[in-house]
Amino acid sequence: MYQSFYSAAVGASAYLSKLDVTSNNLANINNYGFKPKNVAFSDLINYNLNDSEDAVTELMAGDGMRVQRTYTNFGTSSAKMTNNPLDFAILQDNAFFMVRDVGTEAVSYTRSGHFHRGELDGKFYLMTESNRLVLDRDRNPIEVGQTADEEGGGEDLGAIRSSIALYTFNNPSRLMNKGDDEYVPSDEGAEPILIESPKFTSGAVEGSGTDMADEMVKVIEAQRAFSYALKMITTSDEVESTINSLRG
Repeated sequence: MYQSFYSAAVGASAYLSKLDVTSNNLANINNYGFKPKNVAFSDLINYNLNDSEDAVTELMAGDGMRVQRTYTNFGTSSAKMTNNPLDFAILQDNAFFMVRDVGTEAVSYTRSGHFHRGELDGKFYLMTESNRLVLDRDRNPIEVGQTADEEGGGEDLGAIRSSIALYTFNNPSRLMNKGDDEYVPSDEGAEPILIESPKFTSGAVEGSGTDMADEMVKVIEAQRAFSYALKMITTSDEVESTINSLRG
């Protein structure tokens, strides 16, 4: 009987996690370059069977499930025209801009190409919304002349487009979100791979990958599963109370 309480509790907790992920996807539906996350579950009995031969556990069939991991699909979303010549939309899957923090020199990766001309030490560079430096194929900051701006463009915009570089990874699903729609490798030693023929367009940005209809279906699924788990707890409590009353 106590096992039914446990199974229901872990089920309710797992679907609360799914609701958290879905709500975050919906909250970022208007963010440029945002990639929604998905939740993968695993059954606890399967996890037990995959343990070592000498492992001693108390897991049995019907012990519930757990959230195994969350993963991100870095596929291409629709591009939105902005008429800002310093905006760039990536047109291929699993490709990223390499950016660098001005203060810490930390490198991260993003698909959000909503850039602007930022000043640093008397010079102007291509920067992200969070003021990270956008790096070229040699991993150097892309310098932007004073004539290249959001209003009218400039004579050096062609040079900027030629400097834009895209990178990929052998296993993009292992990238970890660090905030501001930026990602870093979760495994040490994972090296970015320069894409020799990058596909992007200027004057546009990649829209959010969140699909409202798909996310609302996930919300309904998670809410129903959560309510069923709570009902299981209530039913188990009623059965336990009946048994105790019969025992006198």
